[in-house]
Amino acid sequence: MAFVENVKESYNELVHKTSWPTRKELSQSAVIVLIASIILALIVFAMDKCFDSIMSFIYGLL
Repeated sequence: MAFVENVKESYNELVHKTSWPTRKELSQSAVIVLIASIILALIVFAMDKCFDSIMSFIYGLL
C-alpha cells in the first residue's frame, strides 16, 4: 500500500502545491534558452574552426 500512498501524495503535490509558470513566463524562458543555445553553438563552431586551422597548419608542415 505504500506505493498507492506515494502516488496519491505525488498527485496531490503536483496538482495543489506546484506553481506553474504562465504562458508569458514560459515563452520568455524558451527564448532565453534558444538564444543561449545559439551562442553556445557559435562558440563551439568557432573553436572547431580554430582547431581545424591549427591542425591543418601542423599537418601541412609534415
